[in-house]
Amino acid sequence: MAGRYEARPAAEVEAVEVAIDAGDWELRGTLGVPAGPMTTADLLPAARAIADAVVGESCAAVERAGACIACGPGCGACCRMLVNVSEVEARRVREVVAAMPEPRRSEILARFAEALGRLESAGLLDDLRRAGSLAPDRLDALTGAYFGLKIPCPFLEDESCSIYEERPVTCREYLVTSDPAHCAEGRGDRVVRVQLPLKTFNALARWDVPPAEHFLERFIPLILAPEWAEAHPHGPPPRPGGELFREFVRLLEGQVRPEGGEGP
Repeated sequence: MAGRYEARPAAEVEAVEVAIDAGDWELRGTLGVPAGPMTTADLLPAARAIADAVVGESCAAVERAGACIACGPGCGACCRMLVNVSEVEARRVREVVAAMPEPRRSEILARFAEALGRLESAGLLDDLRRAGSLAPDRLDALTGAYFGLKIPCPFLEDESCSIYEERPVTCREYLVTSDPAHCAEGRGDRVVRVQLPLKTFNALARWDVPPAEHFLERFIPLILAPEWAEAHPHGPPPRPGGELFREFVRLLEGQVRPEGGEGP
């Protein structure tokens, strides 16, 4: 992987090395990151680029082994699942919607509102609003109940993502080689996902957390992103771009054991 991300063209660029040994393949390259004050929102495109590179290499490895990626346009089963986003992505979702021209913006917001109404009627909204603090078994139950409602993502149109370039990292990292019908049926026991050596989402969910608390993951259900971002419009203060992005790379690299297996 090699790339150059310049969020602010006038800023001095600092080279940040990325070197991740995934066992069967390595992800190595240099990203040019503005050295001046930056936020996680400024660097989100670079984080997405790494996610796409990891997914691309993982899919290529799967195909070399003889399997085929089953996901594609027109298959929106996973767009009815409970999708979690990081805090920086939740704020980005709100920005994307706010930038839409009318009447599209109002149409998308109406879809969010309709979904929240259905979730409230089903008695799931309170748990969703505290999903990040639920015990694993309760979160699993919530995830199953959410899928049972078959609520489409507000951005789903013609069974395809209408904000594909802006889609969350969780969506980028969900790919399968099994029959898409199993996804639609909720047959988790038959769904064969593409295994990733590390997940960029896990790093994103820790990135906005103070360094002393990097063992924590903070996430928001996508369906609550506009609501949550409205109440929490500001992320952490800016920091030097190189320092901030190196922190993200360390969170990524910390997931991979020396022998190439996933970290805890």
